[in-house]
Parts: sequence; C-alpha cells; structure tokens
Amino acid sequence: MEFIEKINQTNTRQFVEMVGGVFEHSPWIAEEADALKPFSSLSHLHERMVAIVKNAPSGQQLALIQAHPNLGEKAAMTDDSKVEQKGAGLQDLSLQEYEQFISLNQTYMETFGFPFILAVRGKNKYEIYQSMKERLENSTSTEFQTALEEIYKIAWLRLMEKAGENAESGFL
Repeated sequence: MEFIEKINQTNTRQFVEMVGGVFEHSPWIAEEADALKPFSSLSHLHERMVAIVKNAPSGQQLALIQAHPNLGEKAAMTDDSKVEQKGAGLQDLSLQEYEQFISLNQTYMETFGFPFILAVRGKNKYEIYQSMKERLENSTSTEFQTALEEIYKIAWLRLMEKAGENAESGFL
C-alpha cells in the first residue's frame, strides 16, 4: 500500500504519529491537516500543511520558526534535524568553525529574534555559513518569510523521506 493511501486511512493519533514531525516540534499542523483527508498525493498533503501554516496567526508562525535548532550548535534536537545537520557537516565542525557558527547564530538571533533556518540537505557547512552571512543583510520581514519558505522545503523533504521517495528529486 502506498504511503498516501496509508495516511488517508489513519485516525488522528496515527496521522500525527506518521507526519507530525515533518514540521519541527509542531504537531498542531498535522492535527489540523488530519481533518482535510483524503489527500490525492504527497504534494497535496504538503500543500495543505503549508496552507495551515500560512493561515496561522503570526505568533504561531513565529513559534514554529523558534522551534528549530540553531544550525551547528551542539544542542538537543530532533532525530530529523540531527541527520540533516550531520549530512551537511554541521555535527563535525572544528572548534574554530563551531565558534564562528555560534557567533553568527547569536548575531542572527539578536537581529531577528528567531534562529536561522535553511534546508541544509545537499549543502555543505561553507554554503550554510555563507548563506547565514548574506541573509543577515535582510529585513526582519524578509527573513521571517524566508524562514517559513525554508521550513516548507524541510517539511517536503521529510515527507518524501517518510514516504520512501527520493528526496534528492528536489522541492516541488
């Protein structure tokens, strides 16, 4: 049975268990999406979940952004985040690189009030560091929207992985 068929046959608890983690520490998105079943495809499920976030109050969107860990920090994070950061080389930083990431993360947090968000799959630590430096030049509203767009990409990649599809085929 295909993943989307399984999803459509779940009760709310099962649905949240299966897809509640695609948006970091924010099962409320899956809880709301459950009422929108059936989904015709994985992209349809993703579109509905993204629409829930887009229609959420800005305070709830901010809480979603703030639920993400700082990139490169050695802090408690979800298994998905650990795998994604490890794949980008962020779990193996030298002391100097770690200090640079911590410094940039701190500057970013002080500037915007939320962590730097980037879909890191397929990127290396140098690309991530450069992106963080460049995005520090953005306005808060631009960065807020950029963070949400990156979260949507992360959720898509995580959904594809859960469905057993090739996440390397890219974002919608």
